[in-house]
Amino acid sequence: MAGRAVGCSCPLPRLNQDNGRFALLAAFILLYLLCGAAVFSAIERPPEVRAQRAWHLRLANFTRCHNISRRELGAFLREYEAASVAGVRAEPLRPRWDFPGAFYFVGTVVSTIGFGMATPVTVGGRIFLIFYGLVGCAATILFFNLFLERTITLLAYVLRWFHQRKVQWSATARLPERRGSGHSGEVDSLDDWKPSVYYVMLILGLASLVISCCASAMYSPIEDWTYAESLYFCFVAFSTIGFGDLVSSQRTAYANQSLYRAGNFLLILMGVCCLYSLFNVSSIVIKQFLNWILERMECRRCRWCQGGKKARAHWNAVHPAAVKSRRHEVSVETVYDSETDGRRMSGEMISVKDFLASNKVSLAIMQKQLSETANGGPRQSHSRYHGFSGGVGALAIMNNRLAETSVDR
Repeated sequence: MAGRAVGCSCPLPRLNQDNGRFALLAAFILLYLLCGAAVFSAIERPPEVRAQRAWHLRLANFTRCHNISRRELGAFLREYEAASVAGVRAEPLRPRWDFPGAFYFVGTVVSTIGFGMATPVTVGGRIFLIFYGLVGCAATILFFNLFLERTITLLAYVLRWFHQRKVQWSATARLPERRGSGHSGEVDSLDDWKPSVYYVMLILGLASLVISCCASAMYSPIEDWTYAESLYFCFVAFSTIGFGDLVSSQRTAYANQSLYRAGNFLLILMGVCCLYSLFNVSSIVIKQFLNWILERMECRRCRWCQGGKKARAHWNAVHPAAVKSRRHEVSVETVYDSETDGRRMSGEMISVKDFLASNKVSLAIMQKQLSETANGGPRQSHSRYHGFSGGVGALAIMNNRLAETSVDR
């Protein structure tokens, strides 16, 4: 009953909302890119064609007046790639604003890469870009967050499966005569198990590295870049920095051009998604490191205060007249969360629960307010997972999914 809408007689099972939202958003972004490419091509392509015609006419007049062949002049100009006339570069590059070029452009806009190899030059194109980027960037960021959710969920289930196999094998090897009771106890303990964020970060890092290496192996021979240059381009593109000094798929023609452009688009999409997920997971490690430093500083301050209290108590005992009445006595003590008492399950270095325990109160309040505002008012959560609450954003999505996967469903 829970899997179907109330009052719905459709015999088909209800689509999972998370998966449906992810699929709908992916389809929307694809349609949005196609429509944006068509609009930008219609706006920016005519000025580009006129500029190219003016350039070729001027080049023909120059060669005729100075008695220089077009081949010699072209070879000379190709040595100076920075030469440009009317915004058209002299080297033989593919058109910027035909449909494939416009599609490549809108892809760099909504992904916030922004190589800068093509920019709108018309007033209409620039105004349209402002409104187009507002919706496109917001939708793409949400897509990256949902991709992170799906990735974290998959990794958590995979790591849990491997850990469960390891626990079962250990229980069978250590206690063959108590195989039944020992096995059930170990399996029950998996309800509170969390995958180490270090393992998740390691897997995402390896995935990003593999994609970068495969993409570099493709770019190096096709674009005539060195392998180091290809790796450099992959990091700049996948991290959405987008310097624009190296840009793929910019020549007039390639061998297997359609296949190469499709592969280039897919590799950039996969690389951006994986590196975005890696950055989000790494930010938790960095935040935990900062919390650890603050805890150490707080511990030192507590020890200093306690030492000062002992010294004052000794001085008051020696000098009773110096004792002053106070309304409230404030004691400084170190408070430990009962959920983070230092125990590590499954031999992991540190769990995500431990990472977020120190700041989960303020984070949960903020995310609860944002979630209630987005849903039109306060609502009761259907379930809670060991102190993790629902929220919005990449960090909240990952917290909820890591918590959910610790409970058998």
